[in-house]
Amino acid sequence: MKTIGIGLIGTGFMGKCHALAYGAVKAVFGDVPAPRLEVLCEVPSEKAAEYAGRFGFARSTSDWRDLIADPAVDIVCITTPNKMHKEMALAALAAGKHVHLEKPMALTIEDARQMAAAAAGARGRTITGYNYLHNPAITHARRLIDAGAIGRVVQFRGVIDEDYQADPELPWSWRAMREQAGLGALGDIGCHLVSIANALVGPVESLVAEMQTVHETRPVEGGGRKPVENEDIASALLTFRNGVKGLITASRSAWGRKSYIAFEVHGTEGMIRYDQERMNELHLYQNRGEVAEQGFKTILTGPAHPPYGEFVPAPGHQLGFNDLKVIEVHEFLRAIVEGREAKPNFTDALHFEEVIHAVARSAETGERVVVGLR
Repeated sequence: MKTIGIGLIGTGFMGKCHALAYGAVKAVFGDVPAPRLEVLCEVPSEKAAEYAGRFGFARSTSDWRDLIADPAVDIVCITTPNKMHKEMALAALAAGKHVHLEKPMALTIEDARQMAAAAAGARGRTITGYNYLHNPAITHARRLIDAGAIGRVVQFRGVIDEDYQADPELPWSWRAMREQAGLGALGDIGCHLVSIANALVGPVESLVAEMQTVHETRPVEGGGRKPVENEDIASALLTFRNGVKGLITASRSAWGRKSYIAFEVHGTEGMIRYDQERMNELHLYQNRGEVAEQGFKTILTGPAHPPYGEFVPAPGHQLGFNDLKVIEVHEFLRAIVEGREAKPNFTDALHFEEVIHAVARSAETGERVVVGLR
């Protein structure tokens, strides 16, 4: 396979990120088929044509079904609002296409399960857009844990905060509707934290949680206010399948926070700490040596932390958010070439969705919930 055809649905934040990543992946890594940017879909058709020219796609359409049916398209990238994910993904899988889907998978856990089942029986491969998992700092944290650098893991603590919904006068939008967005902070950003906890510690077995809607109404054009139907803040106490305990909290109303993903993995012999706002650093504490000299060591990512060196040959120059999507695309293309499952595929992402929906269910009932229980 020398080339592979790409179809992109959506041109927002993540649509542009996908276009940049598929355009760069061959130059960065070299060991994958060259992506052909074939078809871009957006509405109206004038906008589709404009962005096809900007992003470098050969053609444009305002009908996503035409994109999926196009024989030149091998991979369908879905970067649309959450409500559209299920129908588009199922149609692409039924057409034998590979599917690159942005998170969350769907509005409901039932829809996500249907999508995972369809993917399991489909010819095409799948991957979900959890690009933080591909940060060399986080993959190195996993290697440190596996090597016993902090002893036996006993606790995971994680926070993910942003302030894009902190202003009470921010106008009402589709993000406030369960029918359009599904869950709020959990579905938009909390699932990222769950994916990281899963990568470092393992699957979650059960949890007890609470949620809060900070701004219960938002202003609408023309006057008045409409209710917000989903959560601004969610927190949960976790029990992982391996017995490790954890704490996670997510907020979209945390003033001053800009993609703040921070976690600590505590072990019997040390601790690993990370902060996404300093995404090229990892902090390691080990209970070794002279007590008077103990402290956190800052590990600055560089070529010694693959695949950092594919982007730049010198430490300290740093990777960025869009680079993580290039690594994610590389993982997907290698999986397709090698005939294996990509990570994280729809089955992996289903667990992340089961966790966030368990958080919502526990918050509603006030009881501990077993993750994945139907």
